[in-house]
Amino acid sequence: MSMSVGGDSSEEKPLSDINTTPLVDVMLVLLIIFLIAVPVVIQSVKLKLPDVRFDPTTTKPENVLLSVTSKPDGSCAVYWGTSPVTSKELIDRAVEKLKAEIARQGGANAAGLELPEAHIRGDVNVNWSCVGGTIYTMQMAGFARVGFISEPPPGEGVARL
Repeated sequence: MSMSVGGDSSEEKPLSDINTTPLVDVMLVLLIIFLIAVPVVIQSVKLKLPDVRFDPTTTKPENVLLSVTSKPDGSCAVYWGTSPVTSKELIDRAVEKLKAEIARQGGANAAGLELPEAHIRGDVNVNWSCVGGTIYTMQMAGFARVGFISEPPPGEGVARL
């Protein structure tokens, strides 16, 4: 077996082997980083949520009661009180309601300003995008507090914490 070291080899060919050592080093470093980081990301906070089915709400005359249902063709139907409204009418009425309430309480800089809330009653079978669109519209109008009204299953009382 012979090997040429140095010498006057006139035929020098370019080296065609790829050096994979840097690639392996980078991959090992990434593997170590992911092995350390994944358990930190996967951890969750253990919670015990309240067993309350619903909490009675205090109804104020200035609050807005919205009902969301589906029409037979599958489109959304939103009711302000008992009158049906379109998306445009909903945002216009919501903005006017806020303006009137702020003016009634003495302006935007009045001390102890209490803005009305929007209470949404969504039908069980309504598409989630209908309820989500109603929430978004009310928030765009300026309602900071938007809540849901629900009913407990029949035969259950109200549980308090």
